[in-house]
This record gives sequence, C-alpha cells and structure tokens, in this order.
Amino acid sequence: MSHAVQIADHAGIRELRLNRPKVHNAFDDRLIAELTAALHAASSDPSVRVVVLTGVGASFSAGADLNWMQGMAKASEAENREDSLRLAALMRTLQFLPKPTIARINGPAYGGGVGLIACCDIAIGVTTAKFGLTEVKLGLVPAVISPYVIAAIGLRQARRLFLTGEIFDSTMATQIGLLHQTVDAEHLDDSVYQLLKQLGKAGPTAQHEAKTLAFGMHGFTEREAERVDQENAALIARLRVSKEGQEGLSAFLDKRAPSWSTGS
Repeated sequence: MSHAVQIADHAGIRELRLNRPKVHNAFDDRLIAELTAALHAASSDPSVRVVVLTGVGASFSAGADLNWMQGMAKASEAENREDSLRLAALMRTLQFLPKPTIARINGPAYGGGVGLIACCDIAIGVTTAKFGLTEVKLGLVPAVISPYVIAAIGLRQARRLFLTGEIFDSTMATQIGLLHQTVDAEHLDDSVYQLLKQLGKAGPTAQHEAKTLAFGMHGFTEREAERVDQENAALIARLRVSKEGQEGLSAFLDKRAPSWSTGS
C-alpha cells in the first residue's frame, strides 16, 4: 500500500508530499493521520532545519475527500466532532511547528488545502493555481481552518470568501496575503531553493523564537488555538449532520443544485 504522504530528506530539508494524486490530494482520515505524524517527526528531528509541504501530481490539495465526507455525514455528531478534532490537530501542529515551513503550491488548493497554506510560514505558488473556500456551497463552513486563514488574509477578506465560496486566482491570493510569491511552474523549484538558502543562514533557535514571538504579538498562541479548535470542531460536527449539510453534500455527489440555490 502506498503512503498518503511521501517523505524525502536532503541536506536538512524535509519535504512532505501529499500523495493522493488521483483525488487531487484530498484529505481522508489516513492522510490526516500520516501528515500529522510526519510533522511531529520533523519537529523532533534535530537534523531537520526546514519543512517543505507540497503535492504530488497536478494539485496541491482539493481539501476534504467527498467520498470520505459522505461516510462521515452518516456518522453521529459525536463521531464527526472527533473526526474534526483530528483535522484541527493537524492544522495546529503545522501552524506551531518550531521550524520554518514552506508551502510549495504546485496547483489548485481548496478548503482544507487553503488551510494548510495558511498554516505555513511562507507560501510560494504557481501562477496557474486556483483557490477557494467553498464549504458554504455544501451547507458547511470552514470552521477548523478559520483561525489560520483569518490570521493569514485578514477578517475583511475572509468574510467575503467564507460567504461566497468563490474561486480565486493566484493574483488575488497574493494580494490578500495567502501567498507571498507566485512564479511560473518552471521556476517553482528554483524559487523554493533560493528561499531555503536564505532560511539556512539563520540560527534555528532564533527562528523558533521568532515564530513564538510573532504568535505572541498577534495574540494567538497554541493554547488559545487548542481552545478554539474544540469550539470549531463542535460547530462543523453539528453542520455535517444538519439537514442543510446533508442536502449540500448529497447535491454535490448527485451533480445537482442544492435545494437552497438561487444562482444559475
């Protein structure tokens, strides 16, 4: 059985590659578990200086696997809450990893994929990438990733994107702060390499303390994130088993408009 996350090491760089290309690297319980474990391993490995997160194939990550979500929609609210807490733990682990993290965005990112980008310290993407926080179209909300996305792009931009569920391009992603830099696909690896050289010049302890300092000044610490995760997991669990959430997911899988849709 192939791993949902590929791990490669080179000269202090640990690259974690989401490895479900047939479903655009969408999340399921196995990918969440493997990526969380891989991040913990990188965190505690003194030989790792920087973590690079990317996707195998044409996409970065399509967010939640809809077939997996369909199964969770049939589960109880309590089971959905525990499932959401596992995703929350993944995001929190990435956000507060004590080492520099780079999102190497090789293609589209939606939902939880946008959450992963927001949790990384630095994000570089290809110019052709598309992004979206499309949960409302399923009768859901981006609850678990919301603290990290709002921290990355600001409340004003988040309010629009959370409400519309619209797809946006790499230019807008850069303008609102989700991405730091966009490059043509053929220059992506070189741009990441140049950034790695810059990061390699800094002291690793100082980098850890710099991240802690930034979070502390922003007022969003790991302890606060854990408290918020509990509340957001309860919210998404409630919406998944709600009438609207069930209708939204069913409509998507049936390739029809949900009952509430007024758009063309």
